[in-house]
Amino acid sequence: MRRVRPGAAASRGGAGSRAAGEERALTSVAAGDRFPDQGSEEVPRLWHVTLSVSGARTPLPEVRRALEQLAHDHPFLLTSRYADDHAEIRYWEEARDLHDAAAVALRLWGEHRQTAGLPPWEIVGLEVIDRVTYHQRIAAGYGPAPATPVGVHPF
Repeated sequence: MRRVRPGAAASRGGAGSRAAGEERALTSVAAGDRFPDQGSEEVPRLWHVTLSVSGARTPLPEVRRALEQLAHDHPFLLTSRYADDHAEIRYWEEARDLHDAAAVALRLWGEHRQTAGLPPWEIVGLEVIDRVTYHQRIAAGYGPAPATPVGVHPF
């Protein structure tokens, strides 16, 4: 496929060429969209999300209380670890594809900053992996130990 600037005439003739000044409409494909010949609709999958945040020092009791409130508001959170200047949240997200799971994760901290009283920290890391990859890492001895307690814990 050749790309031509809008308004520029194609240098080669043929069925696909346009008249001078005729603009080509550009379209985009959303993440996860399927072409008609690719089979049935995708079903949601499970994604393991690790969100890392960091910022100015905040008293530990305030950080813990805020993470506990976030976990109460959203029981899907598996575990949170925290210190006075950073935290890590791990949970499972059900989404159509990685793009959707990452988009939800990137909004989590900011959207719940007020309601949960979260510190004004910024997101400094995000990992989103599918269920198979998560279990492969656990089997290979990487990642959190299977006995990692669920809940909010200091580092």
